[in-house]
Amino acid sequence: MRFILFLCLSCLFLNCEDKQSKQKNKTEEPKTETVAKKSNQVEPEKRKYPKLTDKNAMEFFLKYGEENKENKVRISTDFGDIDILLFEETKYHRANFIFLTKQKYFNNTQFYRVIDNFMVQAGGSDDIEIGHKRADIGRYLLPADTKRGFKHDRGVISMPSSDIDNPHKLASPYEFFIVQQHGGSHFLDGDFSIFGRVTKGMEVIDKIAAVDTDDADWPLKNIYIRNVEIIE
Repeated sequence: MRFILFLCLSCLFLNCEDKQSKQKNKTEEPKTETVAKKSNQVEPEKRKYPKLTDKNAMEFFLKYGEENKENKVRISTDFGDIDILLFEETKYHRANFIFLTKQKYFNNTQFYRVIDNFMVQAGGSDDIEIGHKRADIGRYLLPADTKRGFKHDRGVISMPSSDIDNPHKLASPYEFFIVQQHGGSHFLDGDFSIFGRVTKGMEVIDKIAAVDTDDADWPLKNIYIRNVEIIE
C-alpha cells in the first residue's frame, strides 16, 4: 500500500515538474526571439560629410582638397564629351568641383543658359530632385578668386556669382560657365573666378552654344549633363 502511494506521489510530482518546465519554455521563447530581432537591426547610415554652410565650407574644402588631389574631369552630354583640367592655383574651387562630382551632383543637371559666341552655363535645373541634392549638400558660397592671372579666354571654365544679395561677387558653387567666344570674353576678367579650362571637346561646346533658346537664353530643348566623372 505504501509502495503504491509512493508511486502515485512520484508521478504527480514529475507531472507537475514537466508542466512547469513546458510553461517556463513558453515564456522564455519570445524573449529569445526579441533579442534575435534586435541583433539583426541595421543602424541608419551616418552622414559622411557635414552639411556645408558659409561658416564651415572653407575649412572643409581646404582639408578635402589636401586629401583629394584629382584635377581632371569628363563631362558627358548628349552632344559628346568635354574634358576639363582644374587649376591647382584655385584650390577651393577645384576641391569644390571634385567634391560635387564625387557626390554625383552634376548628373542630370542642365546647360540652362546658352548664348552663342559668348558662353554656355551649366549646373542648374528646374528639376525638384536637383533642389533636393543642393539642400542635402548645403547652402554656401565660395570667395571670389580672381587674381591668379587667368583670363576669360575661349575654353576656360569659370564660376558665376550667386544671385543672392552679393556685393562681393561670391561664387555660386553649384554652377559653372565655359567661355565659347572666339578671342575670349575678357570684359569678365576680375569679376568671376576662373578655375579650369577645356582640354578636349570644344566642338561640343560650339554645338551646345548653337542651339535655339527662349528669351531667357534657356535652350528650347533641354540639354542634360548625363554624367561627370574624374579621369585623373
